[in-house]
Amino acid sequence: MYQFDNRTVLTLDAGGSNFAFSAIQGNKEIIPSFTLPASPNDLGKCLKILIEGFSRSVALLQTSGLQPPVAISFAFPGPADYKNGIIGDLPNFPAFRGGVPLGPYLQQYFKLPVFINNDGNLFAYGEALAGALPAINQLLENKNSGRKYRNLIGLTFGTGFGSGVVINNVLLDGDNGCGGDIWTFRNKRYPTMLAEENVSIRGVIREYGNLAGVHAADLTPQDIFEIAEGKKEGYQQAAIRSFELLGEVAADSIAHMIAIVDGLVVLGGGLMGAQKFIMPALMEELRTSLHTFSGDSFNRMEAQVFDLTDVNDQQKFYASASENRFISFKNAESVEMDIRYNERKQTAITVSSLGTNQAIAIGAYNFALHQLDHDQ
Repeated sequence: MYQFDNRTVLTLDAGGSNFAFSAIQGNKEIIPSFTLPASPNDLGKCLKILIEGFSRSVALLQTSGLQPPVAISFAFPGPADYKNGIIGDLPNFPAFRGGVPLGPYLQQYFKLPVFINNDGNLFAYGEALAGALPAINQLLENKNSGRKYRNLIGLTFGTGFGSGVVINNVLLDGDNGCGGDIWTFRNKRYPTMLAEENVSIRGVIREYGNLAGVHAADLTPQDIFEIAEGKKEGYQQAAIRSFELLGEVAADSIAHMIAIVDGLVVLGGGLMGAQKFIMPALMEELRTSLHTFSGDSFNRMEAQVFDLTDVNDQQKFYASASENRFISFKNAESVEMDIRYNERKQTAITVSSLGTNQAIAIGAYNFALHQLDHDQ
């Protein structure tokens, strides 16, 4: 949407351990990104680091002769009142408990509009405007397909189960800032638990420990991935299964989400480094069947779903989408028409090619400019 815009926006990807700062212009990073420690337990120190990071970004723009920023826009974990820029009680940021008006504080300091949203929303927005959605539509157009996708679900697998929904280039906010949230969906494996209890770093570690019968709290997902790969000593099948369970539970939630949104799905987050174990289980769940009491059987997904990380599935998706079937119609007045007929309902799941951090930064950039233009 703003790929040719010359305005500059300061961005931040706020993690529990580090803050990653950058600046975006025309959907491109224009200064070298850098990180500073987050200091989540000390509010004063944390705010000081945020001031330092954004100030350093401004200085880099100035020394490079680039446009000064028109806004600050970034992802910050929830729960939060994003519209008013107030960060609430965060498990990973104890210093913010009780509520901190982070947006107004930064706005007063830098004399710039400040926009805050969650990483799932901004990831989805970045992928919808400059990532997976336009890339897939461009390939379809190149193949003279009559299909064009307008809606996208963005999901991140990491510390938690992040999500966002974009419908026809509009980010779904919701009346309470909860639009598109998926982490609270029911867990297929443990019906009284959150889906996030499996679709998260803690979920992978817990499942590996339970399956292997070992204490796994000191392990990282990377350790478990290397065990699954056979590169590190451990219980290989338990490691593989811990990622498969993530895929299965995530897919169950995705199926519900797609039924409402009816769009493409793009996946990101650090845990997608284990996609070779996650994706087969995820696709298997999406391709299951549901039944009626009268004995009828229906595909779990109303639209056929393709895995664009799989070469064969990718070829089938684009070939099927490019089949231009026409139906002929002749009415009582002898008017004849040939009309394109999209007979097959189909959707696809892919993995971010931008990278999660870059997609979030681009999403933050577009969100800020959209808000500025809308306010005007």
